[in-house]
Amino acid sequence: MEPEDLALFRAALIARRDELRKAGDFEIEPVLKDPAEKVDDDASPLTEMSQVIASRRNKNRAIELDRIDLAIRRLDAEPDDFGFCDACENEIPRRRLELMPWARYCVACEEARSPQRGKRRRHIHDYLE
Repeated sequence: MEPEDLALFRAALIARRDELRKAGDFEIEPVLKDPAEKVDDDASPLTEMSQVIASRRNKNRAIELDRIDLAIRRLDAEPDDFGFCDACENEIPRRRLELMPWARYCVACEEARSPQRGKRRRHIHDYLE
């Protein structure tokens, strides 16, 4: 990969990292805002669902930040290896790197590592002959 391309990917990684850091964590709303309040049985499930969603978003944000930091370190330490799949060592398509510059695997190897990701929802036509 050309040095100009590496610089573009590094800039994209840093921009995404800064964007995620600036956005901060999603707020996890407490079930009771005031300890003197009674628990509202109707609002409680919605609040709990909001807490789960916020928690998952925070977890995914942290994972993405870790992947970005790892990609920047790899890019700095071994620039000649950036853009190649860690599993099969084939070149990762440029379009994939443009969308996810922290990608460590090509699509085929990523699907092999995470078989559930590649599966789609079942549809009634899947069962018809």
